[in-house]
Amino acid sequence: MSQPVRLLSIAIVFACILLALNFGLRSSMGFFMAPISDQFGYGREVFAFSLALQNLWWGLAQPFAGALSDRFGTLKTVLCGALLYALGLYVTANADGATALHIGSGFLMGMGISATGFGVVLPAMARMVAPEKRAFALGLGSAAGSAGQLLVVPIAQAFLSSYGWSVALLLLAGCALLMVIFALPLSRGDSSHSNAASQSSQTVREALKEAGAYSHYWLLVSGFFVCGFQLAFITVHMPAFLSDKGFMPNVAVMSLALIGLFNIIGCLFSGSWSGKYSKKYLLTYIYALRAVAITAFMLWPISITSVYIFAIVTGVLWLATVPPTSGLVGQMFGLKHMGMLYGIVFLSHQIGSFCGVWMGGYLYDTTGSYDVVWWAAAIMALITAGIHVFIDERPVMRIRVSLQS
Repeated sequence: MSQPVRLLSIAIVFACILLALNFGLRSSMGFFMAPISDQFGYGREVFAFSLALQNLWWGLAQPFAGALSDRFGTLKTVLCGALLYALGLYVTANADGATALHIGSGFLMGMGISATGFGVVLPAMARMVAPEKRAFALGLGSAAGSAGQLLVVPIAQAFLSSYGWSVALLLLAGCALLMVIFALPLSRGDSSHSNAASQSSQTVREALKEAGAYSHYWLLVSGFFVCGFQLAFITVHMPAFLSDKGFMPNVAVMSLALIGLFNIIGCLFSGSWSGKYSKKYLLTYIYALRAVAITAFMLWPISITSVYIFAIVTGVLWLATVPPTSGLVGQMFGLKHMGMLYGIVFLSHQIGSFCGVWMGGYLYDTTGSYDVVWWAAAIMALITAGIHVFIDERPVMRIRVSLQS
């Protein structure tokens, strides 16, 4: 049987760098909205729709990417995803109209992100480490994504300022190909998965039937919709929102960098706490605090100070939902089909992302303001906090019976 790896190992470090590239590259796309829209003479809704499609295709592909990873291995899945990611950036860089933007930034990048991101890599990390280190490993992987936002977004902005949007996207496509290198040690997770899989005879059909009949799983699914709505809206529209308020581009860069920096802290604490305390109550507190943060941001007079404070608070809460959410999936149903079942939860997240990104562009073009979307995000966060209170986070009966026997 394959031995668990240490948290400080080549396999875990490379997995974290892979997630940093995955998250950082997609987080930089909001800075391309204004120059691409100006180039083609579009309103913001067109490229916002491309990025909304990206989030939607990411979500639609995630259960399949997770299932392929569960079946054929993480390494093969990530290699295919990295090629699709780079191809999407290349097509976007050479786009001559809205259709090409939708195919490149939407369809291809969405497919690539799904096969190289959390839904595929986090389950592999969970399988590679010892059970008592699993929650912290999930937090570490989530924090790595935040580090990618902190490091890659300023680089993308520098490329954009120096070379223009088209060349900048080609350079980012080259960065996406680097994920091929960092995927190589993930075969260790594949061997660990084969050992875990041999201990359970549950089929994919049986796993889907079990999860589909479990109401608490669907509470988790519905809650993650709101997480996606908030995060995608802020990622894509925050630069334009701050520009409308009269701030220079460096303020948006700094705010997203602060989100990435403090997200690292939030993910590490969330991962650690997920292994010690109730995951559902941790999620309740996170969503409630998000509602408070957005409400305060909208009511307080906007300034550089308020923007940076909001970015710091939002950063702490940003991906802090991922360790307890992914951990709950594994805790409820076991690890064999975790990639697929977490992929379904993540599909809900990405439907929310689609709504947040598209509604942000549509309502801005319609009303000239983002206020309606900000307030909707605050109200939904408050409702979601209440939903998580009712989740039963115990393993399903199948696992409880097997543990007793």
